[in-house]
Amino acid sequence: MSDEGHEQHGAGHEKVPSRRRRRFPGISSRAYEHPADRSALVALRKLSGFDTVFKALSGLLPERSLRLLFLSDSVRVSDQQFTHLNDMLRDACYILDLEKVPPMYVNQDPQPNAMCIGLDEPIIVVTTGLVELLDEEEMRAVVGHEVGHALSGHAVYRTILLFLTNLAIRVAWIPLGNLAIMAIVTALREWFRKSELSADRAGLLVGQDLQASMRGLMKIAGGNHLHEMNVDAFLQQAEEYEAAGDLRDSVLKILNVLPRTHPFSTVRAAELKKWAESRDHQRIMDGHYPRRGEDKDTSVTDSFRESAAHYATSVKSSKDPLMKLVSDIAGGAGDLGGRVRRGFGGFTGPAPSDDASPRNGSKGGGTDGEDGTGGSDNTDGPSQTPPRDAT
Repeated sequence: MSDEGHEQHGAGHEKVPSRRRRRFPGISSRAYEHPADRSALVALRKLSGFDTVFKALSGLLPERSLRLLFLSDSVRVSDQQFTHLNDMLRDACYILDLEKVPPMYVNQDPQPNAMCIGLDEPIIVVTTGLVELLDEEEMRAVVGHEVGHALSGHAVYRTILLFLTNLAIRVAWIPLGNLAIMAIVTALREWFRKSELSADRAGLLVGQDLQASMRGLMKIAGGNHLHEMNVDAFLQQAEEYEAAGDLRDSVLKILNVLPRTHPFSTVRAAELKKWAESRDHQRIMDGHYPRRGEDKDTSVTDSFRESAAHYATSVKSSKDPLMKLVSDIAGGAGDLGGRVRRGFGGFTGPAPSDDASPRNGSKGGGTDGEDGTGGSDNTDGPSQTPPRDAT
């Protein structure tokens, strides 16, 4: 393997031209972490009873049993088995400068999936369904995604989420006990969905091929039918999903995502494309990124501030009817009662015109609960993006 991650390919897998990839010595996970990931993790740690549960489970979870299970009933990736995956794993750890390469296993399961679990040390597991679904470059992004989880320290919380989810099913007949566990499970799921956005970014840093990352997410959603799918149309679905419907649909979106550990594939694709086109991503590719040696000096207050700024920008630029309402409230817009009534009544036709208030001088009559305070500038957000539950 060369200094920039020379590619090697196993027999039976599509070969692609070898190319040089940038390496990021000493990179901190802060470089690619999504602001919502950090915010959700902070909120999780502040959840009443979480510290107690975390400390108890850290000592009780059968770490050795978990490792023995995969060792006995899965195939360990090595120089002799799944060599193409072994090359990808070593390459991903080299690019992200993860000194200790975590063990990786292939598990027989037709469902495309991958995970990074473990308490003392991370273990990466990929299913046969995923290996058979993705091509070389798409799989490289997934391996980078899981190495990103390992570098960020996500494996511990993911393991506890798996354990508590199983436990909640077993004690479902105990009302109070199940409620207490489900509160923590719900908070863990909320954090993990956000952590997936961070790991997607790590996968892009490793693969350094946005189209491959997009194809992988598209295949996870629609299967191995690339000739029937189109990346731009897939991204358009994310835009339509965000803006669709009225306030009732906004509530349904929340209810739909609550039981999931992963964000929807179209949403992940749109988020990743937006980051790939950002200045933050370009700075990392140019070698300007936070180092692990600086982590101890990181200000928690600064992290809070960055997360708050991210949420404020997201709400302001969102096309979702509920987020528009929140933005209106924050901006002091008038006639919110009318907008709520129209929101839950659906937008089957043009909304009644709002009287323009003297202080904003705007015209009413927005069809999606828009007021005139932001004009047309906020309709499409900061980027004009054209028309991932698995890894």
